[in-house]
Amino acid sequence: MNDESAPPSPRLGEIGLTNFAPYLMNRIMGRYNASLRDDMGDMGLTTPKMRALAVLSVVEGPLIRELAVYTVTEQSTLSRALDQLQTEGLIRREADSADSRAVRVRITDAGRAAFDRLWPHMAAAQARMFRGIPEDERRAFVTTLQKMLTNIRKHEI
Repeated sequence: MNDESAPPSPRLGEIGLTNFAPYLMNRIMGRYNASLRDDMGDMGLTTPKMRALAVLSVVEGPLIRELAVYTVTEQSTLSRALDQLQTEGLIRREADSADSRAVRVRITDAGRAAFDRLWPHMAAAQARMFRGIPEDERRAFVTTLQKMLTNIRKHEI
């Protein structure tokens, strides 16, 4: 809904790609994921599998629908990744105690070990992104990202 009295938003050509936050965020995440691709491939992981293991390493037994939100992955893509992770013994699925139709996902010891091998690569990729950026600017940036996520999120998580 546009306010009739507000001036029109500048066009993308006037802003420029390098000043358009969604473009910058996509480029950054694209480069981050690409920088991990070889390490993940060596471990038999894909981006959805890595995201699932990362979330499961810190969130205890989420429902599959919650895991899809946390991993920013379509549920069909996530289901395929979970099938593979379960076959590899890295996760297990179990019926929710309150609703037998709902399924919770838990990381196994082998899954935790796999994630622990990948984590140093993820941390190094993040460190490269923040190279030369003072700690106070990094904290302010992360705080801004958290506020942005709150502004646009559809789910409480």
